[in-house]
Amino acid sequence: MDLIVDRLSVKLGKRTVLHDISAHLRPGRVTAILGPNGAGKSTLVKAAAALVGYASGSVRLDTQEVRAMDPKVRARAIGYLPQDATVHWNIVARDVVALGRLPHRGAHAGASPADHAAIARALHDTETTHLADRPIAELSGGERARVLLARVLAGEPRWLLADEPLASLDPSHQIDLLARLRTYAAGGAGVAIVLHDLVQAQRTADDALLIADGRVVAFGPVADVLTPATLGQVFGVRVATLEDEDGRLFVPVGRIEPA
Repeated sequence: MDLIVDRLSVKLGKRTVLHDISAHLRPGRVTAILGPNGAGKSTLVKAAAALVGYASGSVRLDTQEVRAMDPKVRARAIGYLPQDATVHWNIVARDVVALGRLPHRGAHAGASPADHAAIARALHDTETTHLADRPIAELSGGERARVLLARVLAGEPRWLLADEPLASLDPSHQIDLLARLRTYAAGGAGVAIVLHDLVQAQRTADDALLIADGRVVAFGPVADVLTPATLGQVFGVRVATLEDEDGRLFVPVGRIEPA
């Protein structure tokens, strides 16, 4: 199921935040959404999840307009992990993860064996099984972030959209989370993730969508998009080249000073 953004423009109040954005995202791949602060990255993933309206254009899953889908059907198709997500009830972590299964149930149905299996799998895959019986309010920021990812994974969406999920994680858990997203995509789902870490984007993503000032700068295979020229143009940084087992990586090392 392809995720197709077609000439999308979004206004927040009187300000146009996204201008004529087009990108064709494919399942089985990880797409990194990159750009400077204020570029419109978070607005783009919210629009893709039908959480904000748009002035013109469309977002489709294959031929179906996302915002026209039945909300329950859409929730099964698209899982959204927001930036700085919070839980307003002090329930245990297992019950937080179980919320991800609600779109799969009838109005008055209890949890099925498939629900319990999906919850256990999501806890295992995010290394949060040992936290399952602890109240969410007692967890650290990084632990909560992993539990909230488990909630999305428990829903088994066809597309997983994540907005800066690395912010609360230590380096080892950042690497683990990105590896988990790659595994999820390898299973046939689509993953689109907003990132600020350019090195992690190069290590993790298959494709990159680079935006600035609400407009597409480049979209395509990550090695074609994240070049010294585009990184200098969009972020104003100089890069050094690092060779390791993942291939060639461009690492920001300083700002480009105005001439």
